[in-house]
Amino acid sequence: MAQAEYVQESLAGLDPAVGGVDPALPLYATTFVVVDLETTGGAPDGGGITEIGAVKVRGGEQLGELATLVNPGQPIPPFITVLTGITQAMLLPAPPIEQVLPSFLEFIADAVLVAHNAPYDVGFLKAACAKHGYRWPNPRVLDTAALARRVLTRDEVPNRKLGTLAAYFRTATQPTHRALDDAKATVDVLHGLIGRLGGHRVDTVGDAIEFARAVTPTQRRKRHLAEGLPKVPGVYIFRAADDRPLYVGTSVDIATRVRSYFTAGEKRARISEMLAAAERVEAVECAHSLEAEVRELRLIAAHAPPYNRRSKYPERMVWLKLTDGPYPRLSIVRDLTPTDTAYLGPFTSRRAAELAAAGFHDAVPLRQCTHRLSLRTVTPACALAELGRCAAPCEHRITPEEYDDRAVLPFRTATASDPQRVVDALLARIDVLSGDQRYEDAAVVRSRLAAVLRATVRMQRLAALTGITELAAARPAARGGWELALVRHGRLAGAGVSPPGVHPRPTLTAIRATAETVAGGHGPVPAATAEESERILSWLERPETRLVEMSSGWSSPVGGAGRFRDLLAKAENGPSHQLSTERS
Repeated sequence: MAQAEYVQESLAGLDPAVGGVDPALPLYATTFVVVDLETTGGAPDGGGITEIGAVKVRGGEQLGELATLVNPGQPIPPFITVLTGITQAMLLPAPPIEQVLPSFLEFIADAVLVAHNAPYDVGFLKAACAKHGYRWPNPRVLDTAALARRVLTRDEVPNRKLGTLAAYFRTATQPTHRALDDAKATVDVLHGLIGRLGGHRVDTVGDAIEFARAVTPTQRRKRHLAEGLPKVPGVYIFRAADDRPLYVGTSVDIATRVRSYFTAGEKRARISEMLAAAERVEAVECAHSLEAEVRELRLIAAHAPPYNRRSKYPERMVWLKLTDGPYPRLSIVRDLTPTDTAYLGPFTSRRAAELAAAGFHDAVPLRQCTHRLSLRTVTPACALAELGRCAAPCEHRITPEEYDDRAVLPFRTATASDPQRVVDALLARIDVLSGDQRYEDAAVVRSRLAAVLRATVRMQRLAALTGITELAAARPAARGGWELALVRHGRLAGAGVSPPGVHPRPTLTAIRATAETVAGGHGPVPAATAEESERILSWLERPETRLVEMSSGWSSPVGGAGRFRDLLAKAENGPSHQLSTERS
């Protein structure tokens, strides 16, 4: 059997992937297995264990013991024999660790593992499991040494060694550097430490594990803000003393998510600053995760909380559109009007819009000057005309009809349906630049191609959804029943969950009767932000989501930008020369 490589990791703590005990279980009802190992003193490499001692307790009552010597398969250093009293002769008839592990793993099942300086003992056990092909059950782990550092002051104990703590708590068994004696002493130390936790408002095993970790004084002082919150999907809002929203977040379990802000796993500096200013947490319960995500977006947009970084200013989105009048040009604008018929967006920043505009300028002869041109009066041409980069409509070197065909029509077609003509032109330019070994220039054009494709794919995808007056969809709920969503013009108008075992139609009817009235409008995002519509799209496109009803068909152009998704991925991630074969 191949030996698995062991890497020392942090303790399991409250990782949601950890099996076993519910972190909300009260300490008095929790089953603990207190373990101690004696080893040959080396690094955890899958061997080296000479003795295992474990005691199972719950509510102060001992439930069982496990103790055995272990043949490490290697000589014992003399200083280990002097320290523990374990000799080579004592270990020769003992079973090897691979024979001991099954009984030990069964003994610790469904319990919280406790050890003094737990990373050391747990490290040896995990390495042994990895070496011999046993699955480590990943139990929750409580370290009495770490807990003592939080509970006891230097005035009470000079250090946190097991012998020192055993003397302080007057344990019935004194540690002797033998596994079972040390485990029994650790049991009494654990009970003594638990007795001190009540004054710190630590009542559950999850609280105890987190209390033992390196949380900040602010987190410890403000952890009461997480009390009493519902364990349901929704939005949580940290509010200041004057009731200002400081931070808005979302979770499928509000209580668990908010508690995580007061654990050692939360290390973001801005969140620490936010917790210092927070005075209460408000919970907004939602039917399911989609409604929670949408409400979060709307609350962030409405209040712009100072500690949220994303989704704060949807009004800063910009558009790239063709101007009116003779010889149209591209213009970056904040809003679209009903008279705008050729446009692209929305873009998250002006820089992104400028990059896409540069792509169109590379592909088609749209003028780049900002003059308002006249069909009668000639305006002097700029340097771009002399360089052959502009057809010079300002000097009437091109007729309006020719300009529309060569410059305007490709933009209209690319944004509304098929960007093939623009894509071909940009790929051809990349080929020329790459052939001339102008790789940096080719990379610039490649980034512009990516900007054009990214924007056209996004807009056409949004327009396909927002053009539907009403859409009802359902997704199986985790606890049975169906998560239901009613979408109107790309905006979430209503949400709910039908009970398990009940036909969802009555629930959907009730949602429709109380849903928000949403009027359509101009553009690909007439009734909601682009981010909201994209969140809805992601929910609708999951394999388990079912479309229940639609007021009209949901479709995208046959020759639309969506067929260039693979090219877009290569343009964003690959070198320019890989794009030359993508022309179709």
